Amino acid sequence: MMLAHDRAGTGTPAFLLHGWPGDRTDYADVVPLLADTADVVVPDLRGFGESDRDPGGDHAMASQVRAVVELMDELGLADAVVGGYDVGSRVAQQLAVEHPERVRALVVTPPLPGAGRRVLEPEAQREFWYQAFHQLDLAERLVDGSPDAVRAYLAHFWNHWSGPAFTPTPDRLDHLTGRYAVPGAFTASIGWYRGGSGTAARALVEQPPEVRVATPTTVLWPEHDPLFPRAWSDRVGEWFAAVEVRPVDGVGHFVPVEAPDVFAAAVRKAAAPE
Repeated sequence: MMLAHDRAGTGTPAFLLHGWPGDRTDYADVVPLLADTADVVVPDLRGFGESDRDPGGDHAMASQVRAVVELMDELGLADAVVGGYDVGSRVAQQLAVEHPERVRALVVTPPLPGAGRRVLEPEAQREFWYQAFHQLDLAERLVDGSPDAVRAYLAHFWNHWSGPAFTPTPDRLDHLTGRYAVPGAFTASIGWYRGGSGTAARALVEQPPEVRVATPTTVLWPEHDPLFPRAWSDRVGEWFAAVEVRPVDGVGHFVPVEAPDVFAAAVRKAAAPE
């Protein structure tokens, strides 16, 4: 199944990949800022939104990367600037590893490799509890298919992970609840974590590669992301050969939503002709 997606603008192709718990509308305020610069494609990743959400399907890393490549092929795009946050960031990075010829440049926010055993520190574990919870059948029994439970669960993360000046609107939460509360949709979305792609699972096993990713990479690291403190940016250069880490003050985890102008500016710069 081709990923459900929106497309707008003209110019350099740009793929923007959303995170959990979101969907392609996370970039609603970014796309208009790029319309005169980039041919922007914003898909729902597998297991999310209006894309394939088979709760028993494989929605982890390999499946996500394959689906993005297939969509690029369907649209006739040889390569693109690829941006992402959260799950979308991990997919974008892996796309650059497996298919470097398809990625002109990366614009990503955390997670990035390099956390290592710091993910086991008590403060980190207080934040990453949800990834262990998602491994349990209890998660789907308590949340899946229940609009009230889904809305409360999603509202927790959108409020807790965002910066101090951001509060998700009721309309935003209503939209996401409508997407995630469809029976099977929540379970499909957490297939990412059940497939071993979450930070808590990856951080303890990832090792710097013998050959670093050569793709020009811009990392937008927010100030108030409780999951990914800025101290964890210290090893990014061990994985990426041409990387710039830019601090984004005042915002939390949802950079494209909280600071769409900052995210759009980074994509615009990456898409500019040399």
